[in-house]
Amino acid sequence: MNYKLLFPTYRNRYRFIREQLAALATPDRRIPQALNLGTGEGDYDAMIAPFCEQLTACDINEQDVAFARELNQSIPNIRYAVEDALALSFPDGAFDLLISVDVLEHVGRPERMVEEIGRVLRPGGLAFITFPSLEFPFTYDPINRVLSLFSNKKIPQGAYAFGHEYLVLGSDFRNWADRNGLEVLEERNLSGALVALSEMYWTGIIQRMFKANATNVSDNAARKGVLRPTVKEPGAVALTDALINVDRTLFGKGKHSVGKGFVLQRRR
Repeated sequence: MNYKLLFPTYRNRYRFIREQLAALATPDRRIPQALNLGTGEGDYDAMIAPFCEQLTACDINEQDVAFARELNQSIPNIRYAVEDALALSFPDGAFDLLISVDVLEHVGRPERMVEEIGRVLRPGGLAFITFPSLEFPFTYDPINRVLSLFSNKKIPQGAYAFGHEYLVLGSDFRNWADRNGLEVLEERNLSGALVALSEMYWTGIIQRMFKANATNVSDNAARKGVLRPTVKEPGAVALTDALINVDRTLFGKGKHSVGKGFVLQRRR
């Protein structure tokens, strides 16, 4: 099963992308060309593909791409490729839709990645982007929040687990988008203080112990004893959804969130 769906922050991102897709297309009115930029282990692709005539899914990590290709081999409209988000090989205006889930914080030059997003989207094309926010709740990572008051040093856990060397401000992202011809249609907080509290520190430790590509970078070294997801949804995800719904009711309009979700449109 896709055990990641039991993690509220992951599930929140997954739900955001699924909701946007359902509002945009149906299996009878599909998106001609879509790109999943940073597919990782391919666990989103089976959900995205039914909304697309052709889905291209890419990642910089060759082992993750190989696993994703095998995981989704029965889905005929997915094409996999190894790509660098800062220097995509696709031509200008190649895609009607681009999806990128928590990739921006790993590439080193996030503003350059936004340039590439603007370049490969056709005029009028849409992008669904998520990333972890620098304005995370105190309940998510109190240690790094306190450290930030005195220095630039941080511990590689909490908000800075998962290979996060930096986080992104929503205002910075909006500026990068505007400079590259991308209009913000929607901005949503993903995971407030309650979800943050439920994942304080332990999720980063679990990922480092058990995830194949624990730091989400182009590290192709093989690891033993790791977990890989399938596309099956666990029944217990209903409990995760209940927690998310309470969190959204209580903290959805607050300033602080673990992550951000954006819907963008390429200006015509």
